[in-house]
Amino acid sequence: MTAELVRGQNHPLPDTRLEIRVSAGHPVVALATLGDADGRVTDAGRVAHPGAPALPGVGVPRTVAAEHRLAVDPAALPEAVHRVSVLLVLPPGEGGPDRFGTAAAPYVSVCGPEGRALVAHTLAGLGRETAVVALELYRRQGAWKVRAVGQGYEGGLAALLADQGLERPAELAATVLEAAARPPVTAAGAPGTGGAPRSAPQDGTSGGGTISYSHPRRRPSAPVPAPATPVPAATAPVPAPGPGEPDPASPYPAPVAGDAAGWSMDERLYNQVWGMFEDLARTAAAYRSARDFAETRLDQELDQALSDPRARIGGAGDAARAAAKARHDDLVERAREVLDRDLDRLAAESEVVEPALPVAYARWDNPVWHAYRAPDEPPMAVRLGDLHLPERPELRIPLLVRLPLERGIWVDSGRDRSGAAGVLDPAELRRLALDTAVAHTARLLAVHPPGRFAVHVLDPAGSGAAAFAPLVETGVLAAPVARGAAGVTTVLEQLTERVDLLQMALRAGAPDALPPGLDTARQLLIVHDFPHGFDDRAVTRLRYLADEGPSVGVHLLLVADREDAAAYGPVLDPLWRSLLRLTPVPDDHLADPWVGHAWTYEPPVLPPGSAVLRQVLAHVAGARPQSPR
Repeated sequence: MTAELVRGQNHPLPDTRLEIRVSAGHPVVALATLGDADGRVTDAGRVAHPGAPALPGVGVPRTVAAEHRLAVDPAALPEAVHRVSVLLVLPPGEGGPDRFGTAAAPYVSVCGPEGRALVAHTLAGLGRETAVVALELYRRQGAWKVRAVGQGYEGGLAALLADQGLERPAELAATVLEAAARPPVTAAGAPGTGGAPRSAPQDGTSGGGTISYSHPRRRPSAPVPAPATPVPAATAPVPAPGPGEPDPASPYPAPVAGDAAGWSMDERLYNQVWGMFEDLARTAAAYRSARDFAETRLDQELDQALSDPRARIGGAGDAARAAAKARHDDLVERAREVLDRDLDRLAAESEVVEPALPVAYARWDNPVWHAYRAPDEPPMAVRLGDLHLPERPELRIPLLVRLPLERGIWVDSGRDRSGAAGVLDPAELRRLALDTAVAHTARLLAVHPPGRFAVHVLDPAGSGAAAFAPLVETGVLAAPVARGAAGVTTVLEQLTERVDLLQMALRAGAPDALPPGLDTARQLLIVHDFPHGFDDRAVTRLRYLADEGPSVGVHLLLVADREDAAAYGPVLDPLWRSLLRLTPVPDDHLADPWVGHAWTYEPPVLPPGSAVLRQVLAHVAGARPQSPR
C-alpha cells in the first residue's frame, strides 16, 4: 500500500534501486542535488541536471516534460553523500505556468524495483514559487529514508541552490535552464540519463495549442508600477498575496490544500471539501437566523410603538420607529460583516484547494485531466457537480458523492420541476440531460481502475446516438448500445440474473462460488428515454435493479422526464425516490435538512470545444486489460 506523506513526514526506504516518478501536469525541469551530512551541496559537480544528467548513484532526465522518472541507487552513492534532494523548476518560456500556485499540484512518488509506489507526496499549498524541493532521501544510522519537503522558492532555482550552500548559484541555475531548453542528445527515456519525451502541449481542443494554466478566478500578481511622485512607505501599494501565501493584514493562517485529517491525500482533500461545505452551511444559517431575528424584533418594536395611540402622532412615534429601524439595520449589518468575513476565508481556501484536487474531484477544466493516468485503486468519492448558496453564488463547493455509489442517479430531463429548465426548448433540455449523463459516466470510468467498471447503455429509440458517440467510438462500453424492446429485455434480464447470483453467493457466505467467467467489475446501466421500450416486466426489473443492485455493484443512471412515465401513476414513486436527482441546468432542488438550506446544484460543464472527454475515454479504453483470444 502506498504511504501518502504530508509535508515534513518521513518514511523508511528499502536498500534497493529506486525510481522517483514526477507527474506535474505541466512542463517542469527535474534535477537532484547531493548533500553532505549537513545537507550542504559543496560544488556544482554534486548537482544532476539536464546538462549533466548522470552522477554516481543518480540519473535525471535531460528534457523539460510534464512527467519524469529519476533513478536513485543508494548503494552506488559516494560515502560523503548523506542527502539526495529532488528539485522541480518551472522553465521560462515553455507556455506553462509562471508559478506553481497557478497550476495543478505536482505529484511525486518513490517506487521500488518492481515499479510499485512505496510513498507519494502531493506538493499542495504552493503560491508564487517557481522552484521547489519536492522530496529528500537521507541517510540515518546506515539506513535510507525519504522526507516530504514541499519547500518552495519565489526566487527560483538560484535561491534554492544558494540555500543549499552552493557558491555562484545564479550561474549554475542559468546553465541548468539553458541545458533543459536544448534538444536531448541521447535517446529519450534511456535509464538514468534520459526521461520522458517532451509531450506536445494540448489544450483539450481538436485544434491543439497551449494550455492556459491560470486559475480562472485567480488574479495574477503583477509588478506594482513606480508612482510618478514619491509615495511614503506607510502608504505605498503592496501587491496582493498570492494563493496559499499569508496576508499580512489577516489574523488567520493561510489556507493549505489537504489541511484536514486523513490517512491519504485523497481522504484529506475529501474531508477538507466536506468541511468547507459544513462551514458554508453554518455561516449562512447563522446570517439568516440573525436577519430573521432582526426582522422579527423590528416588527415587535413597531407594533409596540404603534399600540399606544399617543405615539402615533407627533415626533415620539417617528423617533421610536427610526430607533427600531436603526437597531434592525445595525444587527443585519454586523451579521453581514461576519458572513462576508467567513465567505472571504472560504473563497481563499477554495482558490487553494480547487487546483490541487485529483481527477476524481476536479472540474473538467482543471489541467490535471491533461496528465490523466489510470488509477490503481478507486477514490473515496467522485465529483458530480457543484453546490452554492445565494449569499455568494460564485463560491462553489464540489458535490462529492462517496464510492461505491449507494443509490442510482436520475438526470431529470423534464421542465416542470425546475425554473431554469422551464425556459428551455424540450429538445434542448433532453440533449443537455444526456450530455450530463455522458459526462458523469466518463468520470466514473476514469476514476476506477482499468477493467473494474463496466458500462451498458439502453437507448430503445436510438435517439441518443449523437450524445453516446464518445462512449461508442472510444470503445469503453461493455457491449453495443441496446435498442428496441428486445434490447431492453435482454440487458435487464442479464443484469437481474447477475444481481440474483451475487446476492445468493453473499447470503450463503460463499462469494468464491460464483460461476466461472462472471465479470466481477462494477456495472453501470444507462437508461435513456425511459419508459419508451419498457413493458410492465421490464419496469419491474428496473425497479429491482434500482433497489437491490447497488449492494452488489450494479448501478443505475436514468435519463428521463417523470411526466413521460405519468401513466404508471404511483407505481414508480419508489423508483424516483430511490434515485439521486440531478439536473442538466442549475437548480435549487437539493434540500439540506440540517440547516434548512436549498442548495443550488450546478451540473458539470466541459470547456467549450474541448476534446478532453474523448481523450480521457481513449486513455481508459487503452488501459483496459485485453481479454485472451
